Amino acid sequence: MKVEKEIVIPQLAESLVSATIDKWLKQPGDHVDLYEPICELITDKVSAELPSTVSGTLTKIVVGSGETVPVGTVVCYIATESDEAAPAASTASTAAGRYDGPSTEATEEGGGSMRNRYSPAVQTLAAEHGVRLADVTGTGMGGRITRKDVLAYVAAGVPNESRVDISKADVRSSGLHLAETPRIPTVQPTEQGRGEDYIDVTPIRGAIARNMKQSVTEIPHGWMMIEVDVTNLVALRNKLKDEFMKREGVNLTYLAFVLKAVVNAIKDFPIINSMWAADKIIVKRDINISLAVGTEESVATPVIKNADHKTIAGLAKEIDDLARRGREGKLTLSDMQGGTFTVNNTGSFGSIITNPIINYPQAAILTFESIVKRPVVINDMIAIRSIANMCFSLDHRILDGIICGRFLQRVKETLESFNTDTKLY
Repeated sequence: MKVEKEIVIPQLAESLVSATIDKWLKQPGDHVDLYEPICELITDKVSAELPSTVSGTLTKIVVGSGETVPVGTVVCYIATESDEAAPAASTASTAAGRYDGPSTEATEEGGGSMRNRYSPAVQTLAAEHGVRLADVTGTGMGGRITRKDVLAYVAAGVPNESRVDISKADVRSSGLHLAETPRIPTVQPTEQGRGEDYIDVTPIRGAIARNMKQSVTEIPHGWMMIEVDVTNLVALRNKLKDEFMKREGVNLTYLAFVLKAVVNAIKDFPIINSMWAADKIIVKRDINISLAVGTEESVATPVIKNADHKTIAGLAKEIDDLARRGREGKLTLSDMQGGTFTVNNTGSFGSIITNPIINYPQAAILTFESIVKRPVVINDMIAIRSIANMCFSLDHRILDGIICGRFLQRVKETLESFNTDTKLY
């Protein structure tokens, strides 16, 4: 006897209260395997796939594409021969929490074709085996390529020369590099002669718009900038980066040193690590650094938890880990939660001055700009030094110029104190 099981929106993270159904991957009458994705969700932080907690046949869809519903809402029913559901809901939540990395979407008019829409799991598998997804035949709904299709393609013994080395892909991003070119938003032309095009606002772009509007509307932003002489830091990194790569297998970036300087300064000025709560100011004891990571399509803020407990080497490995899991589409909602202060490496694409918007509800955000050689005066003599700007936006309800100026001075002092004798561990 068949039993209908409810599939609900799981509690992907403590602060998550709702999610939007982006697209259904299965339709009524389709067979669904255990843990197979049945729809794609959009939250304020990331995109995610909702896996089935049972194996059976999808009988009814309750929530349509584009609808936003609270956590715990039933979205569909699946008929199964067995009463045995998934071993643990947390497993489904973990699977659903994967970051939906950049995908290629070419939907035919009317939503018929899904040939070029790839799930994070498929992208990851293709990357592992060097498979060009355009060469794989999709057997899923609307021609969608599944994991089974990729594995079958690999098992068929396709010559290596016909595969692609994704590590050579030309990608632009803000410091944490992705494994493929980010998807360009779809442009929908208007009537002829009007001289303009429309771009659909995706759920992620809509969430970014709401968050940015909330930040600039509710937070009175102040702004400061300071110059830092990083000549000795450049020499230190050049001395250690090759050895560090051989030893740890990860890149030693300037960002790791910046984070170390920031967390040391926050320990001296803990009010920086706070947020506004109407009649109270909440000062966070844990120092969790959010990293603003942007592509052509969106911005994410994965978090390094307890950053003050980590060495420079430890921070470098955390940064590399976030980059790797970003490439593999494995950033989860928990990776985006709990940030108390944000650092943005805008210098990675050549910026020298930025006026950043605070990552609500935090109290401040710091951007590390591009390192450039400039003539400076030292002891009444002209010298060529490596200089970087650090730009700082602050919540003027909580912070004032004096405390922020001292905070920036402490960051500057730490960065300028690095020398070729500095230890990474």
